[in-house]
Formats: sequence, structure tokens, C-alpha cells
Amino acid sequence: MNRTERNKLVVENLPLVGYLVSELVAKATHLSRDDLASAGALGLISAADSFNPELGVPFGAYARQRVLGAFADELRSSDWATRSARKRIKETLAVQESLTAALGRSPSVDELAAAMGVDRKSASEAVADASRTVSPLDDLTAEFLEAETVLPEDSLLHDERIAYLHAAIEALPPKMRHIVREVYFEDRSVGDVAAELGITHSAVSQQRTEAIRLLRDGLRTHYADGPGEVELESRIAVSSRSAYLGRLADRAAAGMSRMAKSPLIAGTTAAS
Repeated sequence: MNRTERNKLVVENLPLVGYLVSELVAKATHLSRDDLASAGALGLISAADSFNPELGVPFGAYARQRVLGAFADELRSSDWATRSARKRIKETLAVQESLTAALGRSPSVDELAAAMGVDRKSASEAVADASRTVSPLDDLTAEFLEAETVLPEDSLLHDERIAYLHAAIEALPPKMRHIVREVYFEDRSVGDVAAELGITHSAVSQQRTEAIRLLRDGLRTHYADGPGEVELESRIAVSSRSAYLGRLADRAAAGMSRMAKSPLIAGTTAAS
């Protein structure tokens, strides 16, 4: 491919970078649109440089993966937390959730330290780090997308996974769904939601924790290699869990059908 053809590919597909930047910023408003746009443009240029039309893969699909990969690199480079720090944060949040559910209130630093088997300073630092990190739902999303393949022919897998995650949320029992929406999408506190629903702080925390477990069950069941290979986490009755998985399967099937007919998806695929 000569330079003129390469530049033409870049110019024609710049709107794809803009769309992907807008999509990501809409979900995480703290991110810098300019930094992402710069990273995405570099990813697009890299895609044009390495693209081989003889492989039969549409350039739009190939470029999309390169741009998403550039976004991931940009986010990793600006992430303050190491893997070990994130593991500690995850453990701290889990203990906090358990103590909150048991005590009916937020635990003190001393109570948290005792439960974690660490000194007060370590617990206090862990709480401070946890306050700077993402929510459990963001963590679930990251875990869910982490296994995404980078093969060009699977460029729509990202959209499929996001659509399935939203279907999993919509399939939750009404009260759990409401709590997840209010806490993670409307940024309301557990206390506010408890007051609205007329139940205790502990009850909301328990419902929220079980909702996250159900989401994990639904996502892992759908993407498992085969039946019986998933260790389910949710603690609700087997019949209730089965009903949830059934609702999710129905919603996901309908959602995938709509997605396949979407002009945006069709246009992205045809961008080559």
C-alpha cells in the first residue's frame, strides 16, 4: 500500500475514532477526551501502516481493534494502581461489604483492620486507595472485557459484550436492578437508596452484593466453554437463579438481534 492509499484510509476512518472516544467518555466522564482522541488517532495510523487487504479483513474492523487497543494502553499508562494494589483494594471492598451487611452500618477503620488481620495504618491506607478506585460494577465490566480477543475478525465482540452486560442488568429482579441503577449509574449513596425504598442500609448492601454475584453468574455462564464449567457465586434460591438466567438469555437474544440490524454496526463493518 502506498502513502496516498494509507492516508486516505486514515482520513476516511477518523469518524470511527471520534465515535469510539465519545462512547468511552460517555461511560467514564473523568477521562480526557483529548488524550483519548490522540491515542486513538495514533492507533488508527498504526492500523493503516500495518493493514494487509489481502487477508480479507475489512479495514474498519481491523482499525477498530487497533484504536481500542490504543485506548487500553492510554488508560493503563495513566493508572496509578499496580496489580497488587488493585488486589488489595478488591479485598478491602469485599471485607467492607461483608461488615456493612453484618453490622448494618459502615465499619470503622479499627473494625476493618481487625477483620483483615492488619494494623490500623494498613487498613486506613487500603480504605484511602479504595476510595480512589472504580466501583464493583466497573470492576466487573473490566473483568468481563479483559478476555476480549484482539483478532480483527472479532472486532464486534466488544459491542456484543457491552450489550450482554446491559442485558444482564436489565434481567435482574426489580429491586436489585433499581439498586444497581441508582448506585452505579446515578451515583447515589446506599443510604439514600435505603431511605427511598424504606429498608435498612444493610438490606441495600446485601441486595447490591447479590446483584453483582448474579451478574457474574450470568456473564460467566453465557461465555463458558461448556455446561457445568462455571462455578456460580449467587446465593439466592436455585429456582430464582435459574429464572434470572432464563430472562437474561431471552433479553440477550433479542438484544443481539437488534444489534445485528443496527445501522451503526452495519456502517462500521462496511467502513472498509
